[in-house]
Amino acid sequence: MNKIEQIQRWLADNGQDIALITDPKTIQYLTGFYSDPVERVLLMAIFKDQEPFIFGPALESEAIKDTGFSSPVYGYLDHEDPWVMIADQIHARNTDDSHFAIEKSQLQVERLEALQQVLPNADFSANLTPLIEQMRLIKSADEIEKLKIAGKWDDFALQTGFEAVQVGKTEDQIAADLQYALMKNGIMELSFPSLVQAGPHAAEPHGATSENKVQNNQLVLFDLGTVWDGYISDASRTIAVGKPDEKSMDIYQVCLEAQLAAQEAAKPGITAEELDKIARDVITKAGYGEYFIHRLGHGMGMSEHEFPSIMAGNKMELQPGMCFSIEPGIYIPNVAGVRIEDCVHITEDGCEPFTQTTKELRYIEQ
Repeated sequence: MNKIEQIQRWLADNGQDIALITDPKTIQYLTGFYSDPVERVLLMAIFKDQEPFIFGPALESEAIKDTGFSSPVYGYLDHEDPWVMIADQIHARNTDDSHFAIEKSQLQVERLEALQQVLPNADFSANLTPLIEQMRLIKSADEIEKLKIAGKWDDFALQTGFEAVQVGKTEDQIAADLQYALMKNGIMELSFPSLVQAGPHAAEPHGATSENKVQNNQLVLFDLGTVWDGYISDASRTIAVGKPDEKSMDIYQVCLEAQLAAQEAAKPGITAEELDKIARDVITKAGYGEYFIHRLGHGMGMSEHEFPSIMAGNKMELQPGMCFSIEPGIYIPNVAGVRIEDCVHITEDGCEPFTQTTKELRYIEQ
């Protein structure tokens, strides 16, 4: 049973007639076609007992067909009303009042209201998101292989970034160096904007790379990822320039211990919250619990943040094929920030990381 057939089976089993897919990443997962339509409309309709169709901007129609999608593809011009055209295609296939399943985590309210206007008798109460999350949860051998290749390029980018570090150089300049090296090797897409943070700036877990300059005797945090054939990598490392102070060195060692303990414990049967607790207990015992301010990890695959979350309260048992990050962090304002991260996939008896860059503290002498 292929992916579209799985959705058709779910529709039939749950009393639904049509699934409306509006997340471009889900469309990519189902068909191999990806495009960010920006303000335009890209939608896939899957019927429980008829062939699906994709509706999108006319300028994308040929690209959709080039992926090998053999069902109908409909395009619209910018001056046309896409919602009326979508409703016309649905009515041409299904004349009864229909029950629609939608991706509630993704469909914008404005667009749902537009659908309700052109399909006034339709019921949009069914949520397709949990099904899609479950389908994407367990990766196939082919998906794992793509994630491994993305991980190898992540290792290359980290090594290039380390070599670019110099006292007086800005975070932006270091990020530009590693991204340029990737582009020269044909890797044109990143999982997310590369993050380079030096010294106290690294204590902002979601702070942006900036014109902040690297100084001697401080830590520098890297968080970056690449994309290979639609699948992403994501890894974090922290290195030392010169000889950072004792506090910085201590939080690095504690964070490393937490990351290694969690990665060693990741295997089928352990729950997500148990894994989070293993890393969190190490950091709490060392006195830094209040500075570990995010979950241990997130699912990953075609997107950098997927289902599930590796955090307290999630009692889901890990299974072979699940892919997620293990990334404890310690962030002390005005002092330093450390994060060490590998994304892994669960195997039959443990886990395997997608990135291999050493986690022993690397020193850049200046």
